[in-house]
Amino acid sequence: MAVLKALVVDDASFVRDLVKRTLRQRFPVIEMTEAPNGRRAQSLMSRNRFDLILCDWEMPEMSGLELLQWMRADDYYRKVPFNMITSRGDKSHVVEAVQEGVSEYLGKPFSPEGLSKKVVKVMGRTLQNAMADSGAAAPGADAFRESADLLTRKPAPDTTAPAPASRQERGSKLVVAAIRFADSTLKCVIKDITLTEVRVIAKRDQVFPGILDPAVVDMEVADGRMARLNGYVHQLQAVDKRQDTDFVSVTVRFVDDDPKKLEDLSHFIAGFRR
Repeated sequence: MAVLKALVVDDASFVRDLVKRTLRQRFPVIEMTEAPNGRRAQSLMSRNRFDLILCDWEMPEMSGLELLQWMRADDYYRKVPFNMITSRGDKSHVVEAVQEGVSEYLGKPFSPEGLSKKVVKVMGRTLQNAMADSGAAAPGADAFRESADLLTRKPAPDTTAPAPASRQERGSKLVVAAIRFADSTLKCVIKDITLTEVRVIAKRDQVFPGILDPAVVDMEVADGRMARLNGYVHQLQAVDKRQDTDFVSVTVRFVDDDPKKLEDLSHFIAGFRR
């Protein structure tokens, strides 16, 4: 059934799997290939022709922005839709990506609905015709109905880009943080952190994520710079045995393989344990 080809580029296999699963369910006419970084993606793109690129920004060997720059200088890929899917949602990075020719920008963590709408938006009639010709089932049709206005009107400015959301209380062991999910932000206190996961405590009166929900943990590292680590919810647990407990423990497992992010995380852990 597949008649269109998409390349999913991200150093985190968990994120690649989430993107592929979403698109398979909603757009069965799209065949997907994956790459762990921009360098591998460039190699695949040199040997194959893809109709859509969905790419992270921060990756080892070659970043998403560098891949985008290479694409826009290539005769075939100059006009191929490029969706940047990244936790770098501050205005300066959005502007930089737009200047380099990005087609759409989707912040992490994202919902399946948000991703589907961005795909519909950049592929337009090409995807719609492919779905119609193949007689694809309901999920894709629903996505088109939800996003029909995106095909006919000028897109509104994206005001959902999150501001950096964590800070360390200097001179104290208390580390106040905010973990971002697709539809909410959880205000919490970091209780423990390692190179593989972070455990936080949050008040019960907030909106909590579900198990395996994608997450982005923002943390301040050297010189006030923000490190953004991708992960997923591994565990939710009451802090004590009372049914009316006011606090919940949340464990987020990290999924990034980028050495730079691991270095930033190591610096943060050293400061946290000091």
